[in-house]
Amino acid sequence: MSILQLPHAPPEVILIDWHATLVDTHDAMYHAVDDVLPKLRELGLTEHLLTADQSKTIEDARLVKYVQEHKRLHPKIKAQRKISRTDIFEVLFGANTDAKRRAHQAFDNSYRKYVGEVRPLEPDIREQLERLRGLGIRLGLISNRNREFMEHELSIVEGTGWQDLFETMACGSDVRHRKPSPDLLLKALDDLGRPADEHCWYVGDSTTDVVAAKQADVTAIFYNGAGWDQTWIDKIFPGTVRHPHRPDGVVQSIGQLVDLARRLIAQHKRVDRARVGEA
Repeated sequence: MSILQLPHAPPEVILIDWHATLVDTHDAMYHAVDDVLPKLRELGLTEHLLTADQSKTIEDARLVKYVQEHKRLHPKIKAQRKISRTDIFEVLFGANTDAKRRAHQAFDNSYRKYVGEVRPLEPDIREQLERLRGLGIRLGLISNRNREFMEHELSIVEGTGWQDLFETMACGSDVRHRKPSPDLLLKALDDLGRPADEHCWYVGDSTTDVVAAKQADVTAIFYNGAGWDQTWIDKIFPGTVRHPHRPDGVVQSIGQLVDLARRLIAQHKRVDRARVGEA
């Protein structure tokens, strides 16, 4: 069954992932991952790598095997620039929160050396975010990245920064558990004084983003900026007992996100007017 459904409720709050959803920081990210993978044995993480039968897909099992044998990512993965460090650690360690915590800590220690250029993933990102704000939607920023790095990157993007676009920002160093735990989303909503419900949308480019949204009981929007085809999207969100989480909607760009939000808001207003007329 393909994921073609629309969200059930219009957004009042939209929380948005940072890397690979709004901006491109792949070079620094992969440099830091390259530093971590040769240290897995030193970090006591080798024995926590998933076995083939524990992996979600054949491709995941191949990634784990390659890392075990070569202590690095396959060059094709870095060339494709479609998978984030969070998803890499999910593929390697699954639900082992302690192993992922140690991997993320090692990543943070390395990432500090590589923080540099931050490019908008699409040329009109600021314009589209301003359109969302113009619809009366409150915006928040979410990242597994440390606040130290996020504050720097947010301040330098496009030369002037995007601090004015977001009412809150929740970072990996702010909470006990990073994504796919819902902690980051719940913290951002708490900062905004908002409940976690379907009127909050969380937009992200990874399977862990969708899992975090579902566990937080908010609407999950998968940002398919990487251009995965429908067959692959259905494969990474199988809807099985073991992997039940599926997005409530899929967008190919932030412009499509704006259109989707506008459509749901207009639809909701029409329903409200109809109810008033019936009364």
